[in-house]
Amino acid sequence: MPNVQLPPKENNLFKRILKCYEQKQYKNGLKFCKMILSNPKFAEHGETLAMKGLTLNCLGKKEEAYEFVRKGLRNNVKSHVCWHVYGLLQRSDKRYDEAIKCYRNALKLDKDNLQILRDLSLLQIQMRDLEGYRETRYQLLQLRPTQRASWIGYAVAHHLLKDYEMALKLLEEFRQTQQVPPSKIDYEYSELILYQNQVMREADLFQESLEHIETYEKQICDKLLVEEIKGEMLLKLGRLKEASEVFKNLIDRNAENWCYYEGLEKALQLSTLEERLQIYEDISKQHPRAISPRRLPLNLAPGEKFRELMDKFLRVNFSKGCPPLFTTLKSLYYNTEKISIIQELVTNYETSLKTCDFFSPYAYG
Repeated sequence: MPNVQLPPKENNLFKRILKCYEQKQYKNGLKFCKMILSNPKFAEHGETLAMKGLTLNCLGKKEEAYEFVRKGLRNNVKSHVCWHVYGLLQRSDKRYDEAIKCYRNALKLDKDNLQILRDLSLLQIQMRDLEGYRETRYQLLQLRPTQRASWIGYAVAHHLLKDYEMALKLLEEFRQTQQVPPSKIDYEYSELILYQNQVMREADLFQESLEHIETYEKQICDKLLVEEIKGEMLLKLGRLKEASEVFKNLIDRNAENWCYYEGLEKALQLSTLEERLQIYEDISKQHPRAISPRRLPLNLAPGEKFRELMDKFLRVNFSKGCPPLFTTLKSLYYNTEKISIIQELVTNYETSLKTCDFFSPYAYG
């Protein structure tokens, strides 16, 4: 059936159907569909039938939805709206390949439709069609070169394809268009700088990443992440003394983060077990309420040293009645020797508590 152009009155109703769909006012949308389709001249209007089907799908009436959408498509196979709607229906059923075909058919009829291009790009990234995603984002950039999302989306496409040089070039070009006073804190601008830095790190541009983060440090809102990046980059560059200072400061800010201890160990290049355990003991004295500097040595210590440290750790946690104690120790259970030591300690505690209300027959510790 040839495409039937709606007169102004019905065309306004059709626009209201679209608006109702966007605003999730589905029952009102069906009312307007009925008002158009009840007119004998437009009873077979393809786009209205398709929108009725899409609306019914949102109300859970899937079989009816497919019936109306397919009928609408048959009546107007050259309508980008009908193909787009059919794609949306396929997407709702997670038939992404079929949905992409529908979107491509829609774009053949209306190649510059922004909404279809956006929907297509989302499915391409879902299906890991990164080449196709890059092409679609390029089209969107050409159509809307002033929009932030157009630049970021195209840069992300290159980033995912590991074309770091192009991604950084696009991000820098876009950053230079942003009018942000140096003294002003802007969260979106801050995230843009951090994303730039992430791409640099993934491209192994460690020196550039460190210089970049130091240059724009004042305009980044997440000060903690800035310090973490500095520590990581200083380690990569072999500037170990500076890196150790950064990780010590990070531990002072959050003594429970295991990654900071790992970074500190790498920076200090501790060669013996005694040196490693001593570092944790020193930090534990500085942060007596922190659990991590007492828990992490349990991963390292063997034999009698493990027994000594575990005894102290268990007594403190049992005294406080800490429910997640087993979860905290669970990762140690790969080692049979450590399992037997934990079992022996706990069994002795039970026996002693039943006989004399202490963790051991002699009331010490």
